[in-house]
Amino acid sequence: MALPEISARGLYGGQHMTTAETLLAGPRGHRMVLAYARDAERTLQPEFRSDLFDHAVSLAAYHLESGREGARVLYGPGADEARQNVLTADDVAHRLSQVPLPEVTAVALRSALADAVDAARYWQDPDGEDILVAAEPVRRELRRVAEHIARSPHAQWWTMPDATDQWLVGWSEDGTDSVGSTTAELLRDYGDRTAAEEVRAGRDRPADPSANWSGWWWSTPPTRCSSRRLFDGTPAGLWVVEDSMGWERAIARRVNIPAGARVYEVDGAQAWAELCRLFPVEVTAQKRHDWYRTTGRSGRWVIPDWSRLPERYEGVHLTVAGYLAAAGTAIAVDADTASVIAGWAPDDTYWLTDTVKLDSDDSQTWVCDTVGRRPCWVEEAHH
Repeated sequence: MALPEISARGLYGGQHMTTAETLLAGPRGHRMVLAYARDAERTLQPEFRSDLFDHAVSLAAYHLESGREGARVLYGPGADEARQNVLTADDVAHRLSQVPLPEVTAVALRSALADAVDAARYWQDPDGEDILVAAEPVRRELRRVAEHIARSPHAQWWTMPDATDQWLVGWSEDGTDSVGSTTAELLRDYGDRTAAEEVRAGRDRPADPSANWSGWWWSTPPTRCSSRRLFDGTPAGLWVVEDSMGWERAIARRVNIPAGARVYEVDGAQAWAELCRLFPVEVTAQKRHDWYRTTGRSGRWVIPDWSRLPERYEGVHLTVAGYLAAAGTAIAVDADTASVIAGWAPDDTYWLTDTVKLDSDDSQTWVCDTVGRRPCWVEEAHH
């Protein structure tokens, strides 16, 4: 059967400016804007004060998730008093309105983006900060910050399509490529395992989405993934990692992309939904519990059938703006079906064919310096 015709640049195609609406469209965008505002205040006011916005966020988030399993804990001097000090979303919004916004820098934006990605949890309920930034008073004040960010030239690459200068980041000590199978074999095996898991989950797991059950919550292809180099020469994949294990050493290898490689651009929810409509794979039984917790939606779930895309595309790229707007949300595919972008990082490109090769002669070793206020990746000199 012939594949349906779909655009190589997602539903919209082309390139758009980063807007405040995009930054405030989804939970990851909310968290990025919040992280930027908190960091801006810390930069201008490094000494602790109980009347600061940053402290208000911590207190409000604590109370919003208090009593839940895995909730944050207050301890140390002043903890007892803080537990009694309940701040509302209006209180937090007022303090946010008082935070001066310094000139946007590439470093500050990268730090805020990294914080938002690191806070993603698609196997549990939204945490206190997620709940706080979704409250209307806080959302209104976050718009001022989002507009400030959106005006910056440092945020404009967030809507750009896949870059030609791509680097794969690996966390193994020797940096060797552990993939022994062809990409086609990986995709076929993944498809078989997904189908088998759906049957098994339908048989063994409860149909109640609120049941205490968890499984494989990712919606990523099982193939190589790369990202562009940033303003300082570091690969984006060093900084933005969902469900990070706290790695402090990485090997980055250049990815050689053939001329004319076709990359499907996921620039938002509709582009992802289009993939799911055209190439759906049923994953309701295996995803329903995790994705219900993170989105609150109960119903049928699908993901794209990655094994069908290589006939048309070499890769799939998620723009930063697409990630901030759509990751972690219940993306409507049709009237009774939805999907979730989960486990992806902003600017990820997953490669679906073996025409894309790793350059065995061009690699870099990076080490994370955690001494300063922000972690910093530094290239290790070759001896």
